[in-house]
Amino acid sequence: MPYDLPSPDLPTGDLADEMALHQRWMLRALELAEAAGTAGDVPVGAVVVGPGDRVLAAVGNRREQDQDPTAHAEVLALREAARQLGNWHLNDCTLYVTLEPCPMCAGAIVLSRLGLLVYGTPDPKSGAVRSVLNLPDGPASNHRLKVVTGILAEPCRQQLQQWFQQRRREQRRSALTMPPTELS
Repeated sequence: MPYDLPSPDLPTGDLADEMALHQRWMLRALELAEAAGTAGDVPVGAVVVGPGDRVLAAVGNRREQDQDPTAHAEVLALREAARQLGNWHLNDCTLYVTLEPCPMCAGAIVLSRLGLLVYGTPDPKSGAVRSVLNLPDGPASNHRLKVVTGILAEPCRQQLQQWFQQRRREQRRSALTMPPTELS
């Protein structure tokens, strides 16, 4: 991954252990996001970790691959985690995702009663956890979601930025090589 990873200089003690754990799973989410981007989807990856540090789900976006507008990494991960547990209540689980969830995903997260959400970079256009909306803390939410933000934020941001830059270059190249159309 050609992204700037932070130096391993972490605080010591429990906070260091927690940060190292969050970084470990966010790195896995970044790998899944990379695979999604290579497959033509927006590079977002998600990992659900359950009790005992057990991975219940690890997926990337698959909207293009599945031709399904709801196939966001978060929704796919929540579905698989619930299936693995045989229970849609994910109170004892943590979801790691590279990008702040959109309104659909934030709603699914709240409905799943997720224990902890950890996301990498904010989404200033459609983030529905802190940036644009705050669905988890809204009056309609009867579940108070714990949220940790900014874990490997810069690599997560760079990954998305590089993918969109590459996509724009490819679209410009494609537009330049298209044959002229006849006007009737």
